[in-house]
Amino acid sequence: MASYSVNAAGVAHARRLIDRRQYVRRSEWGSAQPSAAQETAYLERHGWDDYAGWFLGLTDGAADETKARYGFVYGDFRRIHRMGIIACLYRAAEWRHKAVERAAYDLLQYFDDATA
Repeated sequence: MASYSVNAAGVAHARRLIDRRQYVRRSEWGSAQPSAAQETAYLERHGWDDYAGWFLGLTDGAADETKARYGFVYGDFRRIHRMGIIACLYRAAEWRHKAVERAAYDLLQYFDDATA
């Protein structure tokens, strides 16, 4: 099983999106989550630095500038989704990626406090 570290750039980007009110409070994450084709299209238009900002986790040992490097997407490449954060939290908890789980939990609290 892969191990992950927290993507500080992804956390910072998520907080900026929340601060700018670029979020979706309620969504069907299964439908809103970007597909592999959408990820590729975004990457081609925006590059690796912008792409990396949409993920809470970095796959340990994966090469930089590969899709395999990034895990735990939380938004649709335009806005952060509360359900995306929750999906990250649950998936990280399920597979015992504690650092990512904590980052997702903290981000969820930040989201909820900012949008209350």
